[in-house]
Amino acid sequence: MAPTLEAASAPSDGADALGGGALLAVKGITVGFGGLLALDDVSMSVHDGEVVGLIGPNGAGKTTLFNVISGFVHPSGGTITYDGAVLRRHRPHDLGKLGIARTLQGVGLCAGLTVHENVMLGAEPGLKSDLASSFLGIWRSSREERRVAARAMEVLDELGAAEFARWLPSSLPYAIQKRTALARALMARPRLLLLDEPASGLSETEMDALGSRIRALTSRMAVLLVEHHMDLVMSVCDRIVVLNFGQVIAHGSPSAIRNNPDVAAAYLGDEVRDNVRNEARREELGEVSDEEPDEGEPDDA
Repeated sequence: MAPTLEAASAPSDGADALGGGALLAVKGITVGFGGLLALDDVSMSVHDGEVVGLIGPNGAGKTTLFNVISGFVHPSGGTITYDGAVLRRHRPHDLGKLGIARTLQGVGLCAGLTVHENVMLGAEPGLKSDLASSFLGIWRSSREERRVAARAMEVLDELGAAEFARWLPSSLPYAIQKRTALARALMARPRLLLLDEPASGLSETEMDALGSRIRALTSRMAVLLVEHHMDLVMSVCDRIVVLNFGQVIAHGSPSAIRNNPDVAAAYLGDEVRDNVRNEARREELGEVSDEEPDEGEPDDA
């Protein structure tokens, strides 16, 4: 069944500023599993050309929200508006046609296909023929086959992985497997890219390169990023939304989130939150310590 798209109503003067003019607007989403609320009245948005980070401690509800947006989980309350239309009953297989692509926490690659063939799979939503059939040698259009193959090589080259096109994923370093998964997502030419922990398993150098790639994508798509590596989140995101126990506890710029005492408490406890608040008050008042710096004892001759 195709997803139902309904025109979104015009926002009132008092509408949540987070959703105004957004490519993706999530409003009042509630999800319960048994007696547990995984998401409780969650609202957030992503605008064209920006990177939004979704962070929070383990169990905060980040993956559940991703699954709601992706159509794996249907909420008991709230709405998802994408490109001006309310999404209803959409499923994961609808994402490509909607202009949404997602990577997984793992890599999710097909072990028996080469890197090149794995990336080609990402083009399937826009194909006139059945891509699975193509690998059995029954392409309906040799022109389409050449077009998809060439496009896959272009994307691999963009991500610095073209030299591994003929390799099987299992024989490659994890960082290259992650690039392959990203390349597969980019094959659909999405307007919205959902990245689920793209930096997991990467070295610091590889994370720096990933950050540069994510920022480069904003010229042609928006990115919603779930990630635990705060250095990456703070360096690439325009805005950050923080979840804790299924609720949004903060949203704003990286600098605002970095200095938010409630965020500090969610990750590190109430004592750290109080220290952050006290430090913020001191900075506002311009207080300077009256204590003289300890220069230490002189060295014995």
